[in-house]
Amino acid sequence: MTPRDVVLRELGRSAPVLPVVLVIALLALPVPESGGEASGGGGTGTVADAASALLVGLCAVHLARTRRRPLSRTAAVLLGLPVVGVTVAACGAASAATGVAGAARYLQIFVLVPAAVLVLIRDARHFRLIAWAFVALALWQGTIGVHQNLTGTGASYMGEDIRAVGTFGSTDVMGMATVVSYGIVCALALAFRPHAPRQRCAAAVCAALLTVPLALSFSRGAWIATAAACLGVLLLAGARRAGRVLLAGGAAAVVLVAGLGVGSAMLQQRLSSITQVTGTPDQSVTDRYTMWAASADMWRERPVTGVGLKGFPDHRDSHASLALSSGSDTAGAGSGFVRQPLLSPHNMYLLVLGEQGLLGLVTLAGGWVALLVCGLRRWKRRCARPDGPGGPELDCALLACGLLIWQLVDFVYADIGGPSTVLTAVAFGVAAWWAVGSRARPQERSQAAAGPRGLPGEAGAR
Repeated sequence: MTPRDVVLRELGRSAPVLPVVLVIALLALPVPESGGEASGGGGTGTVADAASALLVGLCAVHLARTRRRPLSRTAAVLLGLPVVGVTVAACGAASAATGVAGAARYLQIFVLVPAAVLVLIRDARHFRLIAWAFVALALWQGTIGVHQNLTGTGASYMGEDIRAVGTFGSTDVMGMATVVSYGIVCALALAFRPHAPRQRCAAAVCAALLTVPLALSFSRGAWIATAAACLGVLLLAGARRAGRVLLAGGAAAVVLVAGLGVGSAMLQQRLSSITQVTGTPDQSVTDRYTMWAASADMWRERPVTGVGLKGFPDHRDSHASLALSSGSDTAGAGSGFVRQPLLSPHNMYLLVLGEQGLLGLVTLAGGWVALLVCGLRRWKRRCARPDGPGGPELDCALLACGLLIWQLVDFVYADIGGPSTVLTAVAFGVAAWWAVGSRARPQERSQAAAGPRGLPGEAGAR
């Protein structure tokens, strides 16, 4: 078989998930300065957003042609739950246009794209292809971010243009941090792939390299979420493995911080500011806690349904204290000085609680938690062994649970908005495949039972 035939065969086998890979790849392109989006909707769409719409359309065509049930009952319930809260909140929006725009964005990110990704992934090979696409995108954005820090062409931070933001620009400083964090979690999970020593080694190297741009992003929320997700991945991989990796990681961190020189002082200052709730916190911390309090006050005003989709900006000033500033300053990374309005509380749970009430929070966040529980249960059934975690799909379990842990923690410090949001939708779809994807058919289970260790269902989700 010629190399050309091998390439064509692999492309044919990977064809179902190539649209997903395309969505991820398009996030490597520079995005126009648009000021992001507020409160989960609106904003200027990107090429990746258009590709995600194409992804959903292709999935619909595929289902129409194959005439198979797209989702298991559990998947349909968990991915369909947000529709209830979003629809009710859209009806309570300030205008019909606002409600439709906000509902479209929520349904795109939390329902349609995740469901399409879940349906298109057929097996662990497809799953790993998407995971490597996450890592490749993170390496690309991280390389640009490190270059920005070294050459002083990044976003403005403490009077210097050194903040790594990749191609996302100064108006979306969380974009590169999110992409790189996903890449670290995926690479760390892939480093535990059974029977693939070369890929394990490559993944471990990628995870280590990506810690540098993550540090230079100066994103406190991404640091905390990544630390929690990596710890979760290591614990699920086994206590002894976790101990060895943590020791190696601690030693590497000492070397990296020492090698950063002057930058280490800025990193230490940024880390210490996380706990400065009282005393003399920086203005960004003050603004964040003030907006959190405003969101909670909106919820107390309308506890069941909230103030309506995209209603936070309209109700912010009547609920916020005088400590809230008029906006945040952004500059650098190829753009001039811009005063960004504070249009969201930078906490997804409080944003949903304020705009959609308890109904929205239970249907949206409840579904995320249920996905994590289902993912952990499947890890226990398929990967837990008396002699420690293992099995041919261990890396898939670690990756799915790690991404969910990262997202659930990061949503304490961030909400949806900006070009990188579509990657969040893909991450939820990837995690949902492991957690609630359709299981093998009876004949496939009987065939898989004759495989290594006689484990039923190792043929993967279909």
